[in-house]
Amino acid sequence: MGTMDTQPTRATAPQTDEITREVVDLMANLVALFHREYEEAAAARSLTGAQAKVLALLRRGPMPMRQIAQTLSCEPSNITGIVDRLETRGFVTRQPDLQDRRVKLVAATETGAGASEELRESLNFAREPLAALDSEERSQLRDLLRRMLTGATGPGA
Repeated sequence: MGTMDTQPTRATAPQTDEITREVVDLMANLVALFHREYEEAAAARSLTGAQAKVLALLRRGPMPMRQIAQTLSCEPSNITGIVDRLETRGFVTRQPDLQDRRVKLVAATETGAGASEELRESLNFAREPLAALDSEERSQLRDLLRRMLTGATGPGA
């Protein structure tokens, strides 16, 4: 192997080599595995994947529906329907924002938080593959993923 690739590169995109392609494929396989298991775990609790994601997001605390929609890249009208169904099941409540009474905050109830935590604990996807790594390797992987996400969501993203 030579130390320099002789193909021209675009200034805006990093060079794609065999390792980069393989890493991207492996990451795509992990994401697909995660989504499949997450959807199955949600369905086992009579939740849609979107409902489970809203409950998971609310672990951070109450938030406006507009922020939920932005975070999950959904239309606000979709979030309204999701929240309506979660509220009917007693998983969330709507409460006025004390700073702006026009805004309704969505908060997980104890039942909703419990369902979200139970779903989270049931996910074996991450535990099994990560069990192959020791503590130091898991820390390194976490740090590398953080750097990748910071690069992807940094200025101009």
